[in-house]
Amino acid sequence: MSDADVITLPKLLSKVPAVVANLPGLLKGSRMAKITDTKTPLGLGKGFQLAVEANPNGIAVLYQDTQLTYRQLNGWANRIADYLSSIGLKKGDTVAIDIENRPELLASVIGCAKLGLCAALLNTSQRGKVLVHSFNLVKPKAAIIGEELVDAISEVRSELELDDNRFYFLADCDTLENAGNTPAGFANLADVIKDCSSENPDSVNRVFLKDPLFYIYTSGTTGLPKAVVFNNGRWWKAYGAFGHSAVRLGPDDRMYCTLPFYHATGMVVCWASVICGGAGLVLARKFSASRFWDDIRKYDCTSFGYVGELCRYLNECPKQPNDLDNKIKVIVGNGLRPGIWIPFKERFGIERIVELYASSEGNVAFTNVFNFDNTVGFSPVSYAIVKYDKEQEAPIRNSKGFMVKVDKGGAGLMLGEISDKTPFDGYTDKEKTESSIMRDVFKKGDAWFNTGDMMRDIGFRHAQFVDRLGDTFRWKGENVSTTEIEQIVDQFDGVVETVVYGVEIPDTNGRAGMAQLRLDKDHGAFDFVNMCEYLRRELPAYAIPVFLRINVQAMETTGTFKHQKNKLKDQKYDLAQQDNPVYVLLPGESTYQLLTADIQNGIDNGQYRF
Repeated sequence: MSDADVITLPKLLSKVPAVVANLPGLLKGSRMAKITDTKTPLGLGKGFQLAVEANPNGIAVLYQDTQLTYRQLNGWANRIADYLSSIGLKKGDTVAIDIENRPELLASVIGCAKLGLCAALLNTSQRGKVLVHSFNLVKPKAAIIGEELVDAISEVRSELELDDNRFYFLADCDTLENAGNTPAGFANLADVIKDCSSENPDSVNRVFLKDPLFYIYTSGTTGLPKAVVFNNGRWWKAYGAFGHSAVRLGPDDRMYCTLPFYHATGMVVCWASVICGGAGLVLARKFSASRFWDDIRKYDCTSFGYVGELCRYLNECPKQPNDLDNKIKVIVGNGLRPGIWIPFKERFGIERIVELYASSEGNVAFTNVFNFDNTVGFSPVSYAIVKYDKEQEAPIRNSKGFMVKVDKGGAGLMLGEISDKTPFDGYTDKEKTESSIMRDVFKKGDAWFNTGDMMRDIGFRHAQFVDRLGDTFRWKGENVSTTEIEQIVDQFDGVVETVVYGVEIPDTNGRAGMAQLRLDKDHGAFDFVNMCEYLRRELPAYAIPVFLRINVQAMETTGTFKHQKNKLKDQKYDLAQQDNPVYVLLPGESTYQLLTADIQNGIDNGQYRF
């Protein structure tokens, strides 16, 4: 941390004019963020209808050559809601949704929200047993599958716990114009909703604070993906905090979003900010560094959503004479590292960076509402950053048994106080929920959510993100569960034991996956080609280990039989620090190859783009 990043009173006072100018929005957002009323209708369905009333003919979404007004998208969602209601779905039921970024996803999610249904936002990169687990975990009463994911679903269809007549299909085209060809075993949702009502359902007025809105999947810290309950109250708070207080879009603004909408940054933060301002969402199927700024100019975008990796890719592109030729005023997202923050901001002429810190399951959040540099921002809720012993993998407690807060400038474990204003809704797994709560932290009987993240206190309720702890690391903007990867790698023929951890590669964001393997044969005789094919079938691309370290002896463990990962993380793939053979999966390659000093030098010097 640079001393320049510490926030002093003069620095804070310098932001007063901007704060005063936005005071009405800040106050409104703050009130919404603290709502505890369980009897007032709210949530995505309600918020979207407010946007329709305020700006019915404004553009709600642009996708490729398709554009829909708020009125049109609302009518479409209402027809979906009417149909789902007609087949007996009711408030509290779950609908599994597996569609990539396109308007059909938005209409389906709004339709579910208006009925009080919980949309399980399946990660579109999941395949095989991980997909089966995520699907069955939430016990859906129906499933809406995009054509682009039909093959993934069909591969495991026999293992999915849902009646055959409840699988619905949406073609990979503008389904308002063309319903497409329906595959066997599916009902075409575009066909069955044609004669349904386009009127707002009354059910939207019976959706309240604690009613579930989404299941968002997170790797958590161990095991297979966890389904996190994201309720309407949390959406409403984000809608107020980002829409009114932080991002502050209006009807003439357009936000470009390439982030996957099965994650909260895209689905909640970006889209809620757009809805709040009655602005336009420019939706891209996937991120493309070469097309990014052309799309920004083509669609007259004034904002975009990001994760740090996205910004890094853009910053690595060769500088262009028209880098400043854009209308971007504000960007919102998470993971923008201090190393490129200022260069990125200046290169593309960005006025405000609304960096945030939050998690799908957590109860503490930070937002850069005051527009400081190199910070996740300010938090209005009760949190604590406590001293943490990495060797013992536990917070430090004093002689009285209570935890100790770090000093200003210090780094430690971030905790969020669990209270009526900041509840912890938890996971579908009650045991996992309880394991995420720390008790008797500062006094007997208190309860705090363990974020699993190291943060630095930089003063005046502002923080900097440092790193993730435990058995989860972040790579390509995704959380990767080491235990999940270990279980899958262990099942490949010839692997005796696996330890997975994250390692840093220079000039990349997050940590790349690395697995230490103990094999039942010499590594020269091991089938790395088939292993790569197996991992690509079973894991999303971001979760496939980049490095393999071959261990010829038993794994080193602690006295309580935990794998010694700290030493492995420190040695990473550096051949100078180990005698073990190391293999690497280089970008664009189909299998692992033995790491040499020349290849390592190329990796460390940015020759390969991971």
